[in-house]
Amino acid sequence: MIRITRSGGVRTLTIDRPGKANALTREMLAQLADAAATAWDEGDRVLVLTGAGRVFSAGADLEAARAGLATDPVWERLSAAVAAFPGLAIAALNGTVAGGACGMVLACDIRIAVPGARIFYPVMRLGYLPQPSDPRRLAALVGPARAKLILMAGARITTEEALAWGLVDRIAPAERLPETAADLAADALAAPPDHLAAIKRALR
Repeated sequence: MIRITRSGGVRTLTIDRPGKANALTREMLAQLADAAATAWDEGDRVLVLTGAGRVFSAGADLEAARAGLATDPVWERLSAAVAAFPGLAIAALNGTVAGGACGMVLACDIRIAVPGARIFYPVMRLGYLPQPSDPRRLAALVGPARAKLILMAGARITTEEALAWGLVDRIAPAERLPETAADLAADALAAPPDHLAAIKRALR
């Protein structure tokens, strides 16, 4: 249910479970983490995370969450693998992203989204803590007060709000989402790998 494609130095990881709103199981999360962790060493310089259908991901699969997935360290392993990727990591949000799925999105370098997408992380209502690195990454992007709106007040952020807040960097129609990601990846793909990695390190 994770589709991995490679083309010209770009590794695209597609969450491909549209009939279940791309809800994530432990196996799917582990597959995403492994694919992100090996991408650079296998010659890929750009990592794109996206979803099939009209939702990026609804977060944890409900049955898996009840069985303990909501607090499993695999979520943080995935976020850490995306954040550690030496190249350019792009989240191409084909639709709404919710719950723990926000972690991998926050760990990316650039986020683009289609109109009408929503971003929400209902940990307060569900009684779970967010992944350890997520509050810090979220606050770094939108500021502490807006991070509290999302994590503590349960706000559902529209694409337009996310763009204004800096949570999303570009809005693109669904039919242009892959093209927009490719445009943003062009300079990274044209640069020598060492140069790309050096700039990424400088920005950390």
